[in-house]
Amino acid sequence: MEQRVIIAGPTASGKSSLSILLAEKTGSEIISVDSRQCYKKLDIGTAKPAEEELNRVPHHNISVLDLTDQDSVAAFRERAESYVKEIENHGKQVIFCGGSTLHLQSLIQPLDDIPSSDPQNIKQLRKKADREGLETLYQDLEKVDPEYAKKMDGLNRQRILRALDVWIQSGKPFSSFHSEGNIEKPSHYSVFALHHPRKILHRRISDRTDAMFEAGLIEETKKLLNEGYNPSLQALQTVGYKQVIQYLNSEISKSQLIEKTKTATRRYAKRQITWLRRWPFLKWIDMDEKTEKEAIRYIQHQVAADRQKG
Repeated sequence: MEQRVIIAGPTASGKSSLSILLAEKTGSEIISVDSRQCYKKLDIGTAKPAEEELNRVPHHNISVLDLTDQDSVAAFRERAESYVKEIENHGKQVIFCGGSTLHLQSLIQPLDDIPSSDPQNIKQLRKKADREGLETLYQDLEKVDPEYAKKMDGLNRQRILRALDVWIQSGKPFSSFHSEGNIEKPSHYSVFALHHPRKILHRRISDRTDAMFEAGLIEETKKLLNEGYNPSLQALQTVGYKQVIQYLNSEISKSQLIEKTKTATRRYAKRQITWLRRWPFLKWIDMDEKTEKEAIRYIQHQVAADRQKG
């Protein structure tokens, strides 16, 4: 079996750029492990690879879903298996690139037996959210699953509904279905994560956020709303779009919009790093000490070593 490579790391760490260079050098294809880049029309705010980059290397799981589609880790895993089969049947290597932690984990560890979504439960929960406010549902979640509620950054409608749906069906907290034991890496996977010192990562996040607004993130969001997309859609509950919607609703000022987006992104990056540090087999690459060429040589060396061990 061909060795598969995972390039992970926090947002704004340079995963996409490095993965494209690695793919060009090795003749590989890239599968995006990003819970938002899979949606069409979310381009600027998800830092989707530019058209020129997509033309340089074949990419998968980018712009494959409509904004109204509901996605899940299980659905991603199913798509990923299909992409892997297609790529490896062509004799090429797979590079997974992204930072969505549960999606990454699904690649190397079987998914827990979480009940499938119950449409009737979700329908009733949505009605309650519309009638009494999402905060009421969040308070319900705090009562039945305080651990999951505590981990949530802000009021994520989709996650709140899903967690309460699981509770209604099983009587068990959603958090209890998440494996906390040791995760073992399959031998045919080589897993890396990019690292930057905290101050440098924060500067990169700040610079990229500024670049997104200069590129037209406000206009992109406004266009989606003008097309009739509901701001409560799962796809729009994303850092950047979420804050822009608040700005367009006159809830925050322009300066608050930019600062809130940067703050939320830094918090997200911190959660990603904390999660990834649980993986003892992951090889961190300090991008403050290595050039991209040096990082690629290091990855190739480690992949060759892992292949021999396997």
